Amino acid sequence: MRRLRNRLAGALLSALALTLTATGCGGSSGAASGAGSGPGAAAAAAPVTDRVEPLAKRPEPRLPATVRSADGEQVTVERAGRVVPLSGSLSEIVFTLGLGDRVVARDVTATFDQAAKLPVVTRGHDVSAESVLSLRPDLVIAETTTGPEEAVDQIRAAGVPVVSVEAAKGLDDVGPRIQAVADALGVPAAGRELTRRSEERIAAVRKDVPDGDRPRVAFLYLRGSASVYLIGGRESGAGSLIEAAGAVDAGAASGLVKDFTAITTEALAEAAPDAILVMSKGLESVGGVDGLVKIPGVAQTPAGLDRRIVSVEDGVLLNYGPRTDQVLKSVVAQLYGEGGAR
Repeated sequence: MRRLRNRLAGALLSALALTLTATGCGGSSGAASGAGSGPGAAAAAAPVTDRVEPLAKRPEPRLPATVRSADGEQVTVERAGRVVPLSGSLSEIVFTLGLGDRVVARDVTATFDQAAKLPVVTRGHDVSAESVLSLRPDLVIAETTTGPEEAVDQIRAAGVPVVSVEAAKGLDDVGPRIQAVADALGVPAAGRELTRRSEERIAAVRKDVPDGDRPRVAFLYLRGSASVYLIGGRESGAGSLIEAAGAVDAGAASGLVKDFTAITTEALAEAAPDAILVMSKGLESVGGVDGLVKIPGVAQTPAGLDRRIVSVEDGVLLNYGPRTDQVLKSVVAQLYGEGGAR
């Protein structure tokens, strides 16, 4: 089952990487993608900032540190002067801990400004062991879904410590992922501080979520250039964010138990979303809101009829990290702004 989930995650991340490569790695606001247009569209919200906010006091790693990797291995980190995080989310955590000057490469999904000039050594789920090793890293930080497995094994075989972190699935993962990275870097106290800051900011946003009817929100994964049109189910990773915004995950509520299911008119009719959540680049890839409502079945949903689209930047939407409070704030603003889904 884990391998099946990993293959699906790899396929989705590869599609994302191809789109980011073709359109550039910078963030994109929902307004620029066509969201917020139409008589019933959600109010446009400010995009999530393209910069991360490091802790006020830069921590000094205390090494060596021995940690238990998410793959069950015990890993000892002797040095952390040259770090390679193999996902955008992990890069975000390292930079926000205040140790971004130690990062020597990035994944294509690391789209925030401070990482923009780093060389790209991975593209989503396509890790190049040769590229990583050429940078002489002291530490490689990976997700449990990082692959191919052969590339990760090759990095380990070269004597480089590889610490795996559980892949993000929801808001409850924010703190544990931050702490796992901080422990591997030898800055556990900074991990606790950043966890506290992140969770407090998320809680503050949740307090501002309006009471009342809960809109049904469907998460659609779109890659028009690759003809990928999927609706998220119970394990898509978006459910936690949707629920935190005071809404109902329409895909899960309609009985979709898989991570993702191909979009059909029947599936959309069953989900009956009041609003649709998409990644900004995905929305652009289908021609904005005008193109989205041309996908069979979308125009017949309440969301399609009212053109109620919530759009968040690809590189941060499902990271569940230090900027998740901004993501949640943007989703809430778009859902409940004037004319938005209620």
